[in-house]
Amino acid sequence: MEQRTLGRTGRPVSIIGLGTWQLGADWGAVSETDALAVLDAAVDSGVTLFDTADVYGDGRSEQVIGQFLAANPDIDVFVATKMGRREAQDPANFTLAKFREWTDRSRSNLGVDQLDLVQLHCPPTPVFSSDVVYDALDTLVSDGVIANYGVSVETCDEALAAIARPGTASVQIILNAFRLKPLEQVLPAAREAGVGIIARVPLASGLLSGRYTPTTEFAADDHRTFNRDGSHFDVGETFAGVDFSTGVRAADELATHVPEGLTAAQAALAWVSQQDGVTSVIPGARSIQQAQSNAAAGTAGPLPAAYLEAVQSIYEADIKSAVHDRW
Repeated sequence: MEQRTLGRTGRPVSIIGLGTWQLGADWGAVSETDALAVLDAAVDSGVTLFDTADVYGDGRSEQVIGQFLAANPDIDVFVATKMGRREAQDPANFTLAKFREWTDRSRSNLGVDQLDLVQLHCPPTPVFSSDVVYDALDTLVSDGVIANYGVSVETCDEALAAIARPGTASVQIILNAFRLKPLEQVLPAAREAGVGIIARVPLASGLLSGRYTPTTEFAADDHRTFNRDGSHFDVGETFAGVDFSTGVRAADELATHVPEGLTAAQAALAWVSQQDGVTSVIPGARSIQQAQSNAAAGTAGPLPAAYLEAVQSIYEADIKSAVHDRW
C-alpha cells in the first residue's frame, strides 16, 4: 500500500489506516480476541497507522493496541492517540499538568515510553487559539514524552487555527462524500503548511457502505443509536451529521456509480484517499473481513469521472444544505 509522510512528524504511514474507536466502545461489543484479530489483519493488509484515544472504552482500545505491539515487537506501526475528553470540556482544564496526567496514562496503556502522536480530542474551540496550550504541548515534546502533537477537530475553522501553529504536525477532520467542506480551505492550507491530514468518519458511520436501509437498527450501546440527536457528543460524528433516511437514499444513489471491482465502501474510502492533501484515512473495522476490505481500497486506481461527478452532484442536491455551514 502507498505510504505518505504524515505532515511534520516526518513519518510514513499507509494511506488507509485503522480507526480503533470500535475496539473500545460505542459500536457494539467487540471481544478482545476479535479486536486483536482485526489489528493483525489490518497490518497483514499493509496498514501502518492505528488511531485511538484515551477515552475509547476508558482506555480499552489503547490497551488492546498495547497488547498487540508487545506481541509483535518487530512490526513498525505508527500509533496516534488522543487526549482531552477525560475531563469536563472547560478550556481551563487544558493545562500542562493535565496533559502530563493524560499522556502518562496513555503511555501505560500502550506500553511505550514515548507516544508517536498525541492529538487534542475535539476540545472546546477556544483551546485551538491558546498560546498556553501549545506551549504545554511543546514542553511534552521537549521532555520526550510525546514525539509529535496534532489536533482532532469538529470544524474547518478549528482546523485552520491549528494549522497556523508551527508545532502542529497533523489535523484529524471528518471528510467523506457527505462532508466536502474541508476541500475548500483546510486541505489547501495543510498542504501549504506541511501539516498532515487524517480523515476520519470516511464512511459516514457506515452509511457510505451502502448496506443500510431506512429500517436498519443498531445495538443500544452503539452511538448510531444513542447519539443521533447529538446528546452525547457532536452529532457530526454520527452519520457525519446527515439525517439517517436522507443519508441512506443518497448512499444508494451513489452506489449506482461505484466502478466495477470495488464495493461501495471501498470506492468511498478510495475517494477520500485520493483527495490532494489527505495523508491517511482511518475507517474502523470490527472483523477481519472488514479490515482486509478497507485496506484493499488503498490499492484502488484513480476513480472514474462519473463517480467523482456523482459525489459532487449528490452532495449539492441532497446533503450540502444540512451540513456545509455547520462544520
